[in-house]
Amino acid sequence: MTFDLAITPVTRPLAIGEVEIVPGDPATGLLLLCDHASNAIPPELDGLGLAPAQLERHIAYDIGAADVTRAVAAALDAPAVLSNFSRLLIDPNRGLDDPTLVMRLSDGAIVPGNRDIDATGVAERVARYYRPYDAAIDAAVETALAAGHPPAIVSIHSFTPFWKQAARPWHVGLLWDGEGSLSKLLIAVLQADPELIVGDNEPYSGGLPGDTIDRHATRRGLPDTLIEVRQDLIAARADAFAWGRRLAAVLPGCLAALRAR
Repeated sequence: MTFDLAITPVTRPLAIGEVEIVPGDPATGLLLLCDHASNAIPPELDGLGLAPAQLERHIAYDIGAADVTRAVAAALDAPAVLSNFSRLLIDPNRGLDDPTLVMRLSDGAIVPGNRDIDATGVAERVARYYRPYDAAIDAAVETALAAGHPPAIVSIHSFTPFWKQAARPWHVGLLWDGEGSLSKLLIAVLQADPELIVGDNEPYSGGLPGDTIDRHATRRGLPDTLIEVRQDLIAARADAFAWGRRLAAVLPGCLAALRAR
């Protein structure tokens, strides 16, 4: 299958905060999520006071993750929901009571536009960005359930190649909490490739109360996995599409094996 700019069905520019919905067939049994797809910040917030170069870093979004998500969706005809705002505005992969919901300091960068934000300001961002994305995921899950196809939630992220000057050797990590059945199946399949270093709950643990998977999969008893791909491997669009094809090749088999148990 050939992938190009046409893989995304978006036909007009989305307003910042408007959710990107990739239509797909619920019968795939999958719902793809990309919580940190964009580094977009409304012009009136002046980049939250950060230099433009800071907004190109991982602190603003998950580099490459959106294109990986779109590529998987295109390959499998699976529905997907992607955010369209920077995680620096508010992080949709956090519970509303999480102290990192709005970051004032992120990987050494002070965020001036968040430094003095009060409860009213946070509530405005919840209403404008967090709630619409959360509601779109709910709607996609309910659509699949109504069609008789309870979806496995697959959340796609990316991680930095270095953290505090320490190299991260993994090419991809599968995060999980609880039984982690789908993640463990994916780990086993990906580890069969001798060229890959696959993280098992690396570079961090998948257990985060109130995160997207907790809100939409765990609380409904749906299978889930969170996939983290190293950012230097997917920063270029062609490489992100290649990783999307790699993941699309293994996801259906792992899901079938899980449901055959």
